[in-house]
Amino acid sequence: MTLDDCYELGLVVKPHGLKGFVVAAFDVDNLDDYRKLKSVWVELPTTPGKLTEYTVEKFQPQSTERALVKFKGLDRIEEAEPLRNAKLWRPLTELPALPDDQFYFHDVIGYLVVDEQLGELGTVETFYELPQQDVLAMRYKGQEILIPVVDELILHADQPARKLHVNLPEGLLDVYLTPASRERDEPDEFVEP
Repeated sequence: MTLDDCYELGLVVKPHGLKGFVVAAFDVDNLDDYRKLKSVWVELPTTPGKLTEYTVEKFQPQSTERALVKFKGLDRIEEAEPLRNAKLWRPLTELPALPDDQFYFHDVIGYLVVDEQLGELGTVETFYELPQQDVLAMRYKGQEILIPVVDELILHADQPARKLHVNLPEGLLDVYLTPASRERDEPDEFVEP
């Protein structure tokens, strides 16, 4: 199993108690969907990029984002401590199904972006998960263009045609293609007084 075959499920925050439990934070819509989780792939902070499968013995949600997890074979706090800050992964093939009008970010990488007014623009290169909101990145006329991932702008994905339909606000592309006004007002070279 490689990172390219997986999606990030969450992160081990810290050990909990003396019997090998850990507190894990999950980046999922509904933690209850994972109550019957059988195993996870773990990426230890000491070995980035290397995944090891761990069997889940117990899974006890504590909030909408956190759960106590007990892995098979880890029965003492000393055995759980190395998992602190470890990333938890699941195979992409096990992602829950989404309604037809929704998609996972990784599903649309490489899709052609088609605007309602402007037509074909460029290809989806990646997504950035920023604190304020997620944005889609595409290349247009040699520039990276960032499009906020909101329902008003990202309309739907046409999976058979590999197209992502958008409705960009007027002027969004100009923000990336037009030099800033301060750059236009500066002289071409600096002259010492």
